[in-house]
Amino acid sequence: MAGGSGVIVVLAWRNLWRNYRRTLVMLLAIATGVWAMIFFSALMRGMTDQMVLNGLATLPGEVQIHHRDYRRDPSVANSIDAPSGELLAALQQPPVEAWAGRVRVPAVIASERDSRGVTLLGVDPDAESELGSLPEQIVQGRFLADSDDRGLVLGASLARKLDTELGKRVVIMSQDPQNDVADRGARVVGIYRARLASTEEQYVYAARNTVQGMLGIGERVSEVAVSGGDYRRVDEWAPRIAAAAGTQLEVLTWTQLDPFLGSMLAMQDGFTVIMMVIIFLVLSFGLVNTLAMAVFERVREIGLMQALGMRPSLILYQLLLESLYLLLLGLATGNLLAWLTVKPLESGIDVSGVAEGMEMMGMGTVLYPALAVEDMLMATAVVVVLGLLASLLPAWRAARLDPVRALNKT
Repeated sequence: MAGGSGVIVVLAWRNLWRNYRRTLVMLLAIATGVWAMIFFSALMRGMTDQMVLNGLATLPGEVQIHHRDYRRDPSVANSIDAPSGELLAALQQPPVEAWAGRVRVPAVIASERDSRGVTLLGVDPDAESELGSLPEQIVQGRFLADSDDRGLVLGASLARKLDTELGKRVVIMSQDPQNDVADRGARVVGIYRARLASTEEQYVYAARNTVQGMLGIGERVSEVAVSGGDYRRVDEWAPRIAAAAGTQLEVLTWTQLDPFLGSMLAMQDGFTVIMMVIIFLVLSFGLVNTLAMAVFERVREIGLMQALGMRPSLILYQLLLESLYLLLLGLATGNLLAWLTVKPLESGIDVSGVAEGMEMMGMGTVLYPALAVEDMLMATAVVVVLGLLASLLPAWRAARLDPVRALNKT
């Protein structure tokens, strides 16, 4: 049996190239389909990752700790004490890589010419830098030097709408715990650029100690943001933070804070599989046709092999093996083409021509395709499984040919 199987392996390979033109055409079709699967999966993954990362950039941290009423009423009255004791110990243990406490309250900013509603962020620059939640690009001036800095950092879009600029004084106003107006004048020390114009218009950065002093809340903060480095694995360590925080505080992951982003990530793999199946279903018609033609051309040959004593199971095995060879060659070529195509594009594709539409989707003007090993493995599994299933019918019909009729076939 082992020797017979070895002969079948060689025969299947040789039979594949008997009509090399047809084989090459089908090989090209499979390779193109595999390339399309992986390429569009990389684009989809890149879009999803960018949407999540842009969302996390406006929702810093993969886990956030708040007062239980803060999300319902994000006022300074619903602030919390700075982390201490068991919670502080949990925040200092892996896989937590960084954390920061910040004051985050609704505010109004007024220049000489206009005023706007904004979100005032009182931050510790050093802690926020480790968390990775500082503005991506300071286009003018500087960022806050420390937690006692007296200046403000505005988004470029907000500065334009306020008709103000670097070095000008503005007034920032919010409410203290007694619901009285708390305000102070401050100089614009920096202007930042974000991926999304909406981010630039919403967030104003100030030093945490300065904001705490203006609001009269001592060392209390609105939220504590925590990062573990990989937003996809947050559910593995978030429960430990929640246990340490106790029942008095609300601990939520980014998927709970922004269900839309969480659902996008959850649906990504499903969309990828559906897309791959649809692409290969189109290719499967060509594969079935190729194998059916190969069987039709070799009816007498198959009948002769049966007459000489070859079992139908071995005929089935040989034809499926020919299909597998074709699929594996197509997979190898398609994966190589996808790698050569996507890798140079990972530095970014400029889509500024449709910037407004991309911003509506929560994305910037540059798309970063992401080639993932799991997508390549998924494409391989889809092609092999569906390809063999598509090949099963013509192979099964060949194995059931009547030897006498097959030998008399003209």
